Amino acid sequence: MSRSAPALRPFLPADTPLLAAIFAASIMELTGDDYSEAQQEAWAMAAEDEDAFGKKLAGQLTLIASLQNAPVGFASLKGPDHIDMLYVHPSAAGQGVGSALCDALEKIAGARGAKTLTVDASDNALDFFRKRGYVARQRNSVTINDEWLANTTMQKTLDSAPQRGGHA
Repeated sequence: MSRSAPALRPFLPADTPLLAAIFAASIMELTGDDYSEAQQEAWAMAAEDEDAFGKKLAGQLTLIASLQNAPVGFASLKGPDHIDMLYVHPSAAGQGVGSALCDALEKIAGARGAKTLTVDASDNALDFFRKRGYVARQRNSVTINDEWLANTTMQKTLDSAPQRGGHA
């Protein structure tokens, strides 16, 4: 089976239920080594209110990645320089979806003038971001639905080389 690069497109409100399902599946199936079942359930509940979840996605720059025309992951940029969400469906994990989404957000942030990009990485995502040049800055404890979860704020300095043919 040839692995084709994921296709990226902007978020549409109609995508909300599918992205909520990807969010929950990603948490429940990919984070078990790092978080307890109670922590996973509290985290996944963040998408149960689909209206609120959709508004959050619509309020950020959200990209959707598809393989064979089926959405398999999404990522969002909050403000000019913070990756707020990056989730890939377990069936598509390890196929370059997260990397394609991250590449796109890094390019967009850089094009918008951001010098650095930050992310609050879950423990299971630390290696992914570390391999991309993100450096751990601080450990955090966050409360989600009465459960404490740890994450790590990581930062990457973006390439500040001027884009050829573009404006500085």
